[in-house]
Amino acid sequence: MRAVENADRPGESAQTLDRGLRLLHLVADATGGLTVTEAATALGVGRAAVYRLLSPLLAHGLLRRDTANRLRLGAGVLQLARRAQPLLADGALPALRRLAEQTGATAHLTVAEGDEGVALAVVEPSWTAFHVAYRTGSRHPLARGAAGQAILAGRAGDGRPVSTRGELQAGAYGVAAPVLGVPGLEASVGVVAMSPLELPVVITQVSATATAVATALS
Repeated sequence: MRAVENADRPGESAQTLDRGLRLLHLVADATGGLTVTEAATALGVGRAAVYRLLSPLLAHGLLRRDTANRLRLGAGVLQLARRAQPLLADGALPALRRLAEQTGATAHLTVAEGDEGVALAVVEPSWTAFHVAYRTGSRHPLARGAAGQAILAGRAGDGRPVSTRGELQAGAYGVAAPVLGVPGLEASVGVVAMSPLELPVVITQVSATATAVATALS
């Protein structure tokens, strides 16, 4: 009997890990948090199984209980995300450099954090006399500017590029496209310039770069 139990343990461990990750995703997708009962129903397991899954997730700060005892994401998730951001930026930089040189505009990778977009990587063109100085770490509402609007479009399953004018900075022109197909990532690739962009050409270049970044990060 012991030999059989030992043989089963790897499979049981994998199932436990899978359920724990599914629980993490369920809580992330629930804007109002989840009760243990709701989590058990969604996972198709009993409440006791959910409590067993919760113990390590709570201990590592990946989940927390709010004042109403509902499950919510913990600060540990933010710490993991911050550690992953430099890897995302490094993976996107070669494609962003090509885009900046092609368009003569400042290229950027923007990621969603809550209801804001954050510039994770920025590359300025090397050959232009003037270009937009766009600081890494800059934040703006997702509903304003091409980068944020592209993320919202991608969230809705729409991969088409977005173009805007003067929404974040007076006189600035922006084009961005969502980065699709990277699990857990809501992001866009775009350019911003202080003069009108040749939209048909730039839209094609931005779309191709978004695809290249998605491939690099997948």
